[in-house]
Amino acid sequence: MSSKTDIRQYSLAQLTEHFVQRGEAAFRAKQVYQWLWQKGAWNFDEMTNLSKPLRQYLDTHFVINSLRLNLEQKSSDGTIKCRFALFDDKMVEGVLIPADERVTACVSSQVGCSLTCKFCATGQMKRMRNLNPDEIFDQIITLNRLSQQHYERSLSNIVFMGMGEPLLNYANVMAGIEKICSPQGLGMSPRRVTLSTAGIAKMISKLADDEPRFNLALSLHAANDEKRNQIMPINETNSLAALQAALVYYHEKTQNPVFIEYLMLKDFNDSLQDAQELLRFCRAVPCKVNLIEYNAVEGTGFMRTDGQRIDDFLGYLNKKGLIATLRRSRGKDIDAACGQLANK
Repeated sequence: MSSKTDIRQYSLAQLTEHFVQRGEAAFRAKQVYQWLWQKGAWNFDEMTNLSKPLRQYLDTHFVINSLRLNLEQKSSDGTIKCRFALFDDKMVEGVLIPADERVTACVSSQVGCSLTCKFCATGQMKRMRNLNPDEIFDQIITLNRLSQQHYERSLSNIVFMGMGEPLLNYANVMAGIEKICSPQGLGMSPRRVTLSTAGIAKMISKLADDEPRFNLALSLHAANDEKRNQIMPINETNSLAALQAALVYYHEKTQNPVFIEYLMLKDFNDSLQDAQELLRFCRAVPCKVNLIEYNAVEGTGFMRTDGQRIDDFLGYLNKKGLIATLRRSRGKDIDAACGQLANK
């Protein structure tokens, strides 16, 4: 690990102050900042509108702790899974998901995860550390370059549904999203960004107070406490009633609808009674439900619900006026589908 200062830890104001104290023009700081956050430069030599002596100075005193693409796998359906090596050689995964009208990047927020959800491969790992804002940003940069290379299209959507719980890395995730959406960064529309949480009520309320413009998704997966406790230990301290109250507060503060993610687990949460319980939970706030085909994870004991049972479940919700759709699994053959990320 380098003893140099990571230049992306500097705000524009701090960078400007540093440059001015060194006798450089203030606009040089803005140029460097643009290279870092708009153009995604990972090397000072790329900053061609700076003088060679200034680039040498930057290289001597600073470092850009960019991630590295350690492994790239392409699925038969076009999905691309990437394993990224961080500056300390820890690994995370991200996924590029092409579709007819969009290309979505699924990114991670932590190395591993501490929530131990029983159906999830990442939940079988330990949480090693949070990702920094620049490491979140670099996943987007890399997946966007791969999208342009493979599909000649830029990213249209970003989902925080990879490794880790975003709301347990709140400050860094919010800072990363700011860099992604800011005009001084990548300038993506926040409406194209979705943060998915396993459900931490007090952090959902905090998010509401910050009035985000991006989307919120709750990974629910069971709508009664007994079942949810079995598969998501976080529910023991964040009951469905607490989550419902937090979502009501979130909607009151933001006026944004909520997305509900619901894995279909065979003979566990896929009965019409389960659908009725889900419907009752969703009545609290305007929401849209994404039913998700389960992707096999070794050692969990869970299996995918069959097609007819999913159709019946979905039909019941739609008949009752709830907007619900089925999200098909992508990248199953390379362990890139929902719940399968485990640095394999």
